[in-house]
Amino acid sequence: MTQVTERGTPLPAAPRAAARRRRSPAAAACVLGGAVAAGLGLGFLAVLVIVLWISSPYPDSGPGGALHLAAGLWLLAHGTELVRYDTLSGVPAPVGVTPLLLVALPALLMRRAARLGSVSGDGGEGGEGGDGDEVLPASAVFSAVTCGYLCVGSLATVYAAAGPMPADPLSAAWHVPLVAVLAAAGGVWAAKGRPVGPLPHWVPGAVRRAAARPRYPLALRAGAAGALVLLGGGALLVGASLAWHAAEVQASFLALTGVWSGRFAVLLLALALLPNAVVWGAAYALGPGFALGAGATATPLGFAGSPALPRFPLLAALPPEGPGTLLTCASAGVPLLAGLAVGWFAVRRAREVSYKETALTAALGALVCALLLAGLAAASSGPLGSRGLASFGPVWWATGAAAFAWTLLLAVPVAVAVHSWRTRPARQADALALDAEDEWHDSGVRELRWEALRRAAGALVPDLAQEPPRTPPRAEPPAAPVAAAPRPPRRLTVVTGLHLDLTPPDLTLPDLTPPDLTPIPIPAAPADAPPRPLVPPVAGARVLARRKPPA
Repeated sequence: MTQVTERGTPLPAAPRAAARRRRSPAAAACVLGGAVAAGLGLGFLAVLVIVLWISSPYPDSGPGGALHLAAGLWLLAHGTELVRYDTLSGVPAPVGVTPLLLVALPALLMRRAARLGSVSGDGGEGGEGGDGDEVLPASAVFSAVTCGYLCVGSLATVYAAAGPMPADPLSAAWHVPLVAVLAAAGGVWAAKGRPVGPLPHWVPGAVRRAAARPRYPLALRAGAAGALVLLGGGALLVGASLAWHAAEVQASFLALTGVWSGRFAVLLLALALLPNAVVWGAAYALGPGFALGAGATATPLGFAGSPALPRFPLLAALPPEGPGTLLTCASAGVPLLAGLAVGWFAVRRAREVSYKETALTAALGALVCALLLAGLAAASSGPLGSRGLASFGPVWWATGAAAFAWTLLLAVPVAVAVHSWRTRPARQADALALDAEDEWHDSGVRELRWEALRRAAGALVPDLAQEPPRTPPRAEPPAAPVAAAPRPPRRLTVVTGLHLDLTPPDLTLPDLTPPDLTPIPIPAAPADAPPRPLVPPVAGARVLARRKPPA
């Protein structure tokens, strides 16, 4: 028995060993889920490219070239810069404008894989401690899913290098992991119920205490609202420009190709670039505009330069060259509405919030809005070639600075005004209560109310004696300091002439003696003697000195 006890596995260690054995299949399933998510994205683009290649009457290469192009497009969806070598000048031309709608494909697939990995690690219906797998922590699920996704991404990078548009290795080395990490983190966070708790312990204490304040969630909400207003205004500008230049857009679309497969490909590309156009419209409304190559910029104040643009339907809806008009300058109303939105959503519904706190929250909301617009501007721009097309799209730092200036200029005063308006009823109620209290303690009103009470109560309430006017004290020479002078007693006002007659009426009892009992003689009181009072009379009343309420 002793040998079994000494050589056997301790009881707490047995479940841990079993958990380690069960954790390995769960982690492998998460790795496989990340690889499947990357494979689904690659497969979708491969099928689309193969269908277009089959339907094209003039294919340039075989199915191998189409698959290589699909791998390059998958990397482009992560923001990776591609390189095109078959140019007229022979100089390699980079292609770095990422269609933002295409980014949604890998992001959604990766997020779904992370969520499924987190849910499957919870043991299914049995939950923790059931027959299912061991519950994997969020960090393990995140690492496993990201590892599987990046393995497929590295293979796709190597495979696309032999195609017509290979990916830049340095660009793929940080763009693909960035998208994978952000999407996996969002999926794990959503699977855990979107917890918003304290920061980890390795974060400095000052930062954790500052982040716990309610101003930061309000600033995030206000900044997101301002960014949404700017993007909505950009979408409105793009739609209005497409409708205004409908003839040019249609002519450009029909002139690119005459077959239905080519037109379908152009339509898909235009739809994928629509979010980019929305961000460009927001940058245009903010003022910095967007670049269309070297030396060409489109702003509300004018279209400077003459860029050599390729024929494309979205580019046909650009404003005309030359100085701006009143119609183009009217786009400045979009950032005005964004500033109003930031100021409105930065106000807390609480009376104890100060104006300084409200203004600071609005300023932080303007900063969040600027950071969001700067990130979107950087993601929607890039090169479309060399030399004249090396810079295409809005400049991220100029767009962010303009968004911060517009929203800060309007958000702070709007937030202070809204806070003042919302707390106005409470302030009026406090002022009325204070005025009523001051009116009651005012000597004239108090005496009038006391007189009305005295008349209604009769002789039970005495008259108030008017205090004599106070004469200013005479100036006396300073006396020698006296140690521990006694405190003078509080002044009292004695109202004389009060006589409360509380003598009860005649309380002579009727003769209730039974006829068969002998009565006991009771000495009668003298006839001239006054009745005996129940309470001794009061000769005077003492009234305390009036005190002013604290300010």
